[in-house]
Amino acid sequence: MTVRVAVVGLGWAGRSIWLPRLAAHPAYQVVAGVDPAAAAEVLDGDVPVLCDIDALSPADVDLAVVAVPNHLHADVACRLLARGIPVFLEKPVCLNSDEAERLAAAERVGGTVLLAGSAARHRADVRALEELTGTLGQLRHVSISWVRARGVPDAGGWFTRRDLAGGGALVDLGWHLLDTLPHLVGPIRYTHAVGAVSSDFVNDDASRAAWREDQPVQPGLGDVEDTARGFLVSDNGLTVFLRASWASHEALDTTVISVEGSAGVATLRCTFGFSPNRPDGPVLTVVRGGRSEVVALPDEEIGAEYRRQLDALPGLLADPASRGRAVAEARDTIAVIERLYDSAPRPVPAGV
Repeated sequence: MTVRVAVVGLGWAGRSIWLPRLAAHPAYQVVAGVDPAAAAEVLDGDVPVLCDIDALSPADVDLAVVAVPNHLHADVACRLLARGIPVFLEKPVCLNSDEAERLAAAERVGGTVLLAGSAARHRADVRALEELTGTLGQLRHVSISWVRARGVPDAGGWFTRRDLAGGGALVDLGWHLLDTLPHLVGPIRYTHAVGAVSSDFVNDDASRAAWREDQPVQPGLGDVEDTARGFLVSDNGLTVFLRASWASHEALDTTVISVEGSAGVATLRCTFGFSPNRPDGPVLTVVRGGRSEVVALPDEEIGAEYRRQLDALPGLLADPASRGRAVAEARDTIAVIERLYDSAPRPVPAGV
């Protein structure tokens, strides 16, 4: 059965990530776009663009892909869910625990399902790392980081305003990292969480994410962190170091995940996301007893993980067990983010 989809939000993510992939995927038919700023437009194939989600009906739409700004995620998803329209919601699924509870209530009221964006776990290299973790013995420590050289999104716009984005690099990049962890090491319950944040680059126009083609709206007014670091301890003794940076002094944008166990260490070096400022291909190594081995990885194009998410969505829509799962995972993720923010001292401005 073809899944009839409405794309809600026609900004960078809606137009660059989701519309092209949905249009090319045989399992989907895009039947509408929704965006007040683009309501006079018509998408490819004469697909209408509506000005409000109230014009969508569960009789005509099987799934709404929601890619609106962060501060609208929960409100838009709740309205759709409560009317019985299934929702695929881009990360961050929510900006605080209260929003997670609102999403859970809307899912129950509408008798439908919320599905959540989780691109990183669908990468072929991350899946290869996941397979390796089972050979590492008792897991002891994970170091996971996503560090951009220059990648502040929409500098001066909503992305760098705390009241609209909920936070900076931690809630943006850190959500991907925290979402990936349980799929590498299994369920985690954190007993300790401490974090620190800094804002050395967020108001530097030279540090913005040029590949997004976003123009700075009000340079110098960003009030979120561009870097967050955290240290977590689980109830079984596993420790986790996490770093998320929109900008840094590095030359390339790099994601590194290192999993250390009693029988070896596996490390993946790659780049999450779409930045062109990346190393040449992912590298996965495993070290045991002083001997290092490079593990072969399949070639895949940048963004293949987003197509892989679309491959999985029809099955998740049809599975009754999907209901409540995304909210439960979002509760865990936002709870850790809140704890890290709550523990972080106020950042010291550069030069002080």
